Amino acid sequence: MDERVRVVVADDQNISRGFFEMYVLSASQYRLLAGLRTAEEALRFADEQEIDLMILDIMMKSGIDGLSAAGVMKRRHPETKIILTTSASETSWADKARAIGVESFWYKEYDEHSLLDIMDRTMAGESVYPGESPRVPFGKAESTDLTARELDVLRELTASLTNEEIADRLHISVNTVKRHLQNIIEKTGFENRLDLAMNAKLLGLVVHDRDRMKQTANE
Repeated sequence: MDERVRVVVADDQNISRGFFEMYVLSASQYRLLAGLRTAEEALRFADEQEIDLMILDIMMKSGIDGLSAAGVMKRRHPETKIILTTSASETSWADKARAIGVESFWYKEYDEHSLLDIMDRTMAGESVYPGESPRVPFGKAESTDLTARELDVLRELTASLTNEEIADRLHISVNTVKRHLQNIIEKTGFENRLDLAMNAKLLGLVVHDRDRMKQTANE
């Protein structure tokens, strides 16, 4: 009887998916069941076969995103452990992953631990999350120089919302939004809100839910 951990990986980027597959194939305790391009394929696979561990990228070019798919997985197959991964530095996703019961979270570009280490610890019963937020250069500052509320405002700004719309979504005043934006501009050295939004989006510093959730899962 094959007692190896049964693993499925899902990532729409060929290089990342190949990297994940290589890690799984190189470890004698794991068995790669499938390497898939979409979260929908991963959900369908899980409905048809038993999986011990799913490694799931968050941002997908089409279909349901990985974070939403993880929520579906936890409702349908709570026994399957999940590691969510991302190349973005968006910090809110880790909190959302915890809230839906995802076991572990791994930043591809910023985590000091290897994916294999995260896999081993996750299968040993640990819930492995980053100890601190990624430090990403952002203009004259670093991402960690911005407060949580400034990141909230910046995230809404990347969706091209007006100050009034940002204030409404975050339940703060328009003047507070203006103050946060001015503080971010002063810290980073960017000239205006357009530069802020464009650079934040390019770096993956913050990702608005509209950009992450391009489609809704069919459960």
